[in-house]
Amino acid sequence: MTAFQVKRGTSPVILGLPHTGTDVPPAIWERLNDNGRILADTDWHIHELYAGLLPEATAVRATFHRYVIDANRDPEGVSLYPGQNTTGLVPSTDFDGISIWKDGEEPTEADIAKRLADFHTPYHAALAAEIERVKAIHGIAVVYDCHSIRSDIPFLFEGILPDFNIGTDGGKTCDPVIQDAAVDVALYADGYTSILNGRFKGGWTTRHYGQPDTGVHAIQMELAQSTHLTTETPPFAYDEAKAAKLRIHLKNILTRIEDAALALAK
Repeated sequence: MTAFQVKRGTSPVILGLPHTGTDVPPAIWERLNDNGRILADTDWHIHELYAGLLPEATAVRATFHRYVIDANRDPEGVSLYPGQNTTGLVPSTDFDGISIWKDGEEPTEADIAKRLADFHTPYHAALAAEIERVKAIHGIAVVYDCHSIRSDIPFLFEGILPDFNIGTDGGKTCDPVIQDAAVDVALYADGYTSILNGRFKGGWTTRHYGQPDTGVHAIQMELAQSTHLTTETPPFAYDEAKAAKLRIHLKNILTRIEDAALALAK
């Protein structure tokens, strides 16, 4: 089982796709309970949603499911949102706080260490390599981390999530012009709602790689799944009509970010 897929391009923009994978090794699958096997917390169809929007963008996609190990969590297990409900490096529950493992089959410290070595580390080594390659071309690289989540999850947040949730850790992870490029498009996207650094301020990927002083910028886009799925329940089907409308705005966001990055590189 390959931990990641890479599509190389010449744009300064790199798409990170840590949560679209659905591969679960058989030995791990056997330890998941019926609830876990739904794989409900997948970022469903996000790689399809973004495909071709910025033709020369590099894309690094994790093929493994986040229940194997979460590629957007600190490898040391430090919480992204201290004091708030969230899921860990290897989740013990789904986003509703319900167990995903059979009794007695919860991952051990040894399991987590092996999964770090087999999945988390290779994915991030691939992403880091692409950042360095792209930065060598342009003198700048922008990691745009692609995510989605159900719009209504009381365990994680109150109320209905906005459609576009942009995270830059309070402006720390990218230059303001890159942040503004995403915010401006989302703000004026007719029929959609948006927020900057709301419930989702950027995961470990965004916070780890986003170091503007070094020429590496990062921004996370968390989309409400109601924007592109038929329903946010199984089978989590892709809605072509919704997606076509959304893709117009996502293309504009990526294009604006690319333009901003190239301007910064001059």
